[in-house]
Amino acid sequence: MSTPPNKPGPRRSLDEPLAGAPTQGAEWEAHVAAELAGVSLAAPGDLGTDEWRTHAAEIMEWIARYLEKPEVHPVMSRAAPGSIAAQLPGAPPAQAEPLAAILADVDRIVVPGLTHWNHPGFFAYFANSASVPGILGEMLTSALNVNAMLWKTSPAATELEQVVMDWLRQLIGLGPGWFGMITDTASVSTFLALAAAREARPGLEIRERGMAGRGDLPALRVYTSEQAHTSVDKAAIALGLGHKNVVHVPVDGDFRMRPDALETLIAEDRARGMLPMAVVATVGTTSTASLDPVSEIAEISRAAGAWLHVDAAYGGSVAVVPELQGVLDGVELADSLVMNPHKWLFTPMDCSALWVRDPAVLRRAFALVPEYLVTREQDAVVNYMDYGIQLGRRFRALKLWMVLRAFGAEGLASRVRHQVALAQAFAGWVRAEPGWVVEAPVHFSLVCFRCQPAGMSDADADALNERVMAAVNATGEAYLSHTKLRGRYVLRLAIGNIRTDERHVRRAWELVRGATLGR
Repeated sequence: MSTPPNKPGPRRSLDEPLAGAPTQGAEWEAHVAAELAGVSLAAPGDLGTDEWRTHAAEIMEWIARYLEKPEVHPVMSRAAPGSIAAQLPGAPPAQAEPLAAILADVDRIVVPGLTHWNHPGFFAYFANSASVPGILGEMLTSALNVNAMLWKTSPAATELEQVVMDWLRQLIGLGPGWFGMITDTASVSTFLALAAAREARPGLEIRERGMAGRGDLPALRVYTSEQAHTSVDKAAIALGLGHKNVVHVPVDGDFRMRPDALETLIAEDRARGMLPMAVVATVGTTSTASLDPVSEIAEISRAAGAWLHVDAAYGGSVAVVPELQGVLDGVELADSLVMNPHKWLFTPMDCSALWVRDPAVLRRAFALVPEYLVTREQDAVVNYMDYGIQLGRRFRALKLWMVLRAFGAEGLASRVRHQVALAQAFAGWVRAEPGWVVEAPVHFSLVCFRCQPAGMSDADADALNERVMAAVNATGEAYLSHTKLRGRYVLRLAIGNIRTDERHVRRAWELVRGATLGR
């Protein structure tokens, strides 16, 4: 018997609300059956593989050209607010559109509206880049489209993640015995670590009883540096700890957390009946890449019974350079650690590596297994869904595995080492130029610097530096960001793109110096 053709439904405005349709139970089932009577059971299906072959070849060539000459694009988008949306229809298309037209609009509309993080002149924030093996891994991940929530739902995804996290642990010189997992960003990794810190005190019974309406629960305090990333604050907010219970510890002249101040603040809080829950130390703070004294902080944390989380989202990558592994001294005393391969190990966004010393605590914080997710082997394997808030998990381990294999330990070290050397060179040029100062120690590939002409007031120098950054960024050749240190406006140049070479850094310095000539 022939199958009737697909029955088109009546057209209506997409903004028109549905009305009169039943919403549940047998009535809804009858409604669905009536509305879809006569619909063909032959699947419309995907676009054909011939379409894939044609347009995939075009996209591969486009990507190759983009990676060969990213400088043809201005690094920072010149789009005005709303200009991209104004070029797009206000409603989705009713009929299918050819892929050729869609790809043409990527070139015409999307690319001009991008700030190109893969540009070798991207020096803002913490520069990152997607390498060839990482891009290929991301393509395979999209094509395979697996959900790595349970071991059973893709054994290779789970076991590859376990292996690649152990490889990365070895590369940065972290000792054995840590449990590793991949998340999207350091913000989520820090959230999970602080959730584990809360669960590490089972007497609080927060998992079962919550925190609201309880007179028996002391204020739970989290201590971190004044220079720490706001992800610590956001995690405390999301966990219900309260923003006021994030204690920002003063820093020393090199922008490092002061252990003496930490110890004093903890003692004061305990005297007031508060409970020190966690301390977050940073290896490579966002503004200056400063290094908190982790070993001293660990001793204070242990004495207070507080969980120690180390945020090495940026700085941890430099530990792949054997002679620079000292940046992680003291991390072996921590309870958890995060670093981001998508920042400085040339892995496409997003890929964050979280390790915890006691995975049972993290699992206790999050594991919840309904009957439809029970598996025969669940007690003999790792089911990553048990260690975080997500059920669905992308197969991020594949691209990281391909990056680690394609470059090897020596290749990764040589690239990171080269970029640290470039930052040292840039800092040297700044220090040699009259009227310019380096404002923070250069530990990694970040240089914080400022124009401070003799006789110019601090306020006027602030305005000058802001104009300099705007002028440099307007050229489209380089992109800088800024911060404030000791209340003053400071420029930041962060090197991290795999395609950045000395000529790009020299050009950035030429643009910076040139922008000061007109003052």
